[in-house]
Amino acid sequence: MLAPKRASQPAQPAVHQSASQTEHPLPPSAALLQMMTGYWVSQGIYVAAKLGLADLLTEGPCSINELAAATQTQAGPLYRVMRALASVGIFEEGDAEWFTLTPLAQLLQSNTADSMRALAMMYAEEQYRAWGDILFSLQTGTPAFEHSFGTRYFDYLATHPEASQVFNAAMVGWTTQIVDAVVAAYDFASVSTIVDVGGGHGALLAAILTTSPATQGILFDQPHVVTSAEPFLRAAGIHDQCQGVGGDFFADIPAGADVYVLAQILHDWDDKHSMAILRQVRQAVPSHGKLLIIELVLPEGNEPFLGKWLDLHMLVMLGGRERTAAQYATLLRASGFESVRVIPTAAGQSIVEALPI
Repeated sequence: MLAPKRASQPAQPAVHQSASQTEHPLPPSAALLQMMTGYWVSQGIYVAAKLGLADLLTEGPCSINELAAATQTQAGPLYRVMRALASVGIFEEGDAEWFTLTPLAQLLQSNTADSMRALAMMYAEEQYRAWGDILFSLQTGTPAFEHSFGTRYFDYLATHPEASQVFNAAMVGWTTQIVDAVVAAYDFASVSTIVDVGGGHGALLAAILTTSPATQGILFDQPHVVTSAEPFLRAAGIHDQCQGVGGDFFADIPAGADVYVLAQILHDWDDKHSMAILRQVRQAVPSHGKLLIIELVLPEGNEPFLGKWLDLHMLVMLGGRERTAAQYATLLRASGFESVRVIPTAAGQSIVEALPI
């Protein structure tokens, strides 16, 4: 069992502080230093995710020696990682170098509905290396990933099954973070048929169909993705309500549905390719249909917003981008749609609703 917690120590100036630890703003130099060394934390989280440390603590506290033996690492260095992570609220340390889970650490467990373990691994492996070449993207306007790895990201995944598996699990994890907010923000109850274009394993579609039992769904993605989604759809209890269709959204999107969804798809692509996708959707959507684009719509001004950093991530990885509401309106009009409203959600994403013209 976990030994009693250590007595609280006097507050010390910190490079990395959790939100609960920061009672007063840091001086500018300390704030900038915290930003500059942010990758220390992300790589520490990566180690915890890669080694499955949160899974090892599922049944209760463990000593550092037990964790080291289970992960085939050295206890001394592993303790230093765990101590650092505990200082920002990921894990909690008791006496005698025993550790237990915290709410943040629980998100790094594998078999939970809200698991972010695969996300932590995805961001800190190949994608982390690509960010080291971000200057290349600024100088050339092309993805740094291609400079680092000699191939396009999705082509890389096609030839690296382990990375592809992590990516697919990460996309499920990312989508899981937003599905409840999307379903709460938009009324899908009156929709007869919905097509989730590039819907991956169907996490969003499953949430929509679960709350709208009269709605039929089509999960449209590459054939191998649709095949791998079958177990997820069965587990979600919507297999009879949903049809998987394999194809290419640049060429042949299923036609005739009431609603088409592009969730976190267009940000992967530059304007030229985004318009090509939108024009394929326009050919498929009937006159009474709707298109819903779910993305991090960039706000104007200087306010902090995750999408401004994800925009850079798209530049580094794929040559894509996040967009403002005005930029989406321009893309849509050039592709045969009219943007009618932008609906914010509690998760930060927005739903851009568009009608065919």
